Amino acid sequence: MSEYYKHDHLRGFGQVGAATPELNEKFFAWYGAVFKEGALSEREKSLIALAVAHAVQCPYCIDAYTKGSLQKGADLEQMTEAVMVAAAITGGATLVHGMQMVEQAKKMGM
Repeated sequence: MSEYYKHDHLRGFGQVGAATPELNEKFFAWYGAVFKEGALSEREKSLIALAVAHAVQCPYCIDAYTKGSLQKGADLEQMTEAVMVAAAITGGATLVHGMQMVEQAKKMGM
């Protein structure tokens, strides 16, 4: 059985929109601009991307932004903290949505 996520797919990321070159070019121009130094450093943006990659559970992004964060000067402690922030936010979001369950249970007289 072959693996579902293939590491080679990450290398082909830039070509995913080859059938729509104009849209592909616009997306990657925007994508590149987002990660340029601005109010946030490239390292900070890479750490944010690493955290989001974990929250959305994208193995390609986890690989790419682990490498990118290291290349931009982040260390394992900083990357781990970023992942912990993502875990806290996703855990908190799960819990706060539990209020819908509580409300529904109360409506049903429980």
